[in-house]
Amino acid sequence: MKKPNDNTEKLQKVLANFGHGSRREIEAMIVAKKISVDGKIATLGDRIDIRNQPKIRINGNVITVRPKDKDVCRVLAYYKPEGEICSKTDPNGRATVFTNLPKVKNSRWINIGRLDINTSGLLLFTTDGELANRLMHPRNEVEREYVVRVFGQVTDAQIFQLKKGIQLEDGPAAFKSIKSQGGEGLNKWFNVTITEGRNREVRRMWEAVGVQVSRLLRVRYGNISLPKWLSRGTWTELDLNAVNYLRELVHLSTEEKSFLSVEQQKSKPKRIQAKRPIVNLKSNKR
Repeated sequence: MKKPNDNTEKLQKVLANFGHGSRREIEAMIVAKKISVDGKIATLGDRIDIRNQPKIRINGNVITVRPKDKDVCRVLAYYKPEGEICSKTDPNGRATVFTNLPKVKNSRWINIGRLDINTSGLLLFTTDGELANRLMHPRNEVEREYVVRVFGQVTDAQIFQLKKGIQLEDGPAAFKSIKSQGGEGLNKWFNVTITEGRNREVRRMWEAVGVQVSRLLRVRYGNISLPKWLSRGTWTELDLNAVNYLRELVHLSTEEKSFLSVEQQKSKPKRIQAKRPIVNLKSNKR
């Protein structure tokens, strides 16, 4: 337990908050001995006080973790097209989701979860590492809704199995909800909801019951919906109401101001509708 007047934080939490990966990813790097603090190889459980300006290296590269004034929390909704990957760079030269995002000063965009290269739809980005980590953590059970096109007939028994739960290689999984949306011929459409964000989870669940997914689109994260007017490869910035909805969802303090101008805020609804998707966003195309 953290002691009173203890200004240290776990190393993985600090690095995650500065956008150097998720806590799990950073823990894996610590175990692999890829991180050092003041010349010593880091170990799990290490704590640091950033006011002391420790010299941290990741893969031999020095990173900056100096204290700074609190920035306004920003969140973007991005319409990821198929063919883009959720990494900042790719040795194979593939397009990444970060290419079309706006530049930020003294900060960086952190993706809230991932979508695989063949999946399109809503991908959220934030400048707040703690918000990103909490929204991704399974214990918070934040809903993710997908539209799925599958090939072939789907039986009632398969639907029941997907609702009840199936065993994947990384543990049990089940859809929180699954609704048929019809279709033509052998192409059938479904809306499904999950509360975790494991790698290719939706595809693997369908495959586990012998069904092939031919298209996958994420349309909602929490109560933030993919705006119908947003084009593939473009983004929109969430307003203060939407940002605070996400923060309250994972028990973080609310923000008092937004990066968006007062003029932009005036046309926005003033209250969050807790049971309805939030689509009161303004597009910024690039």
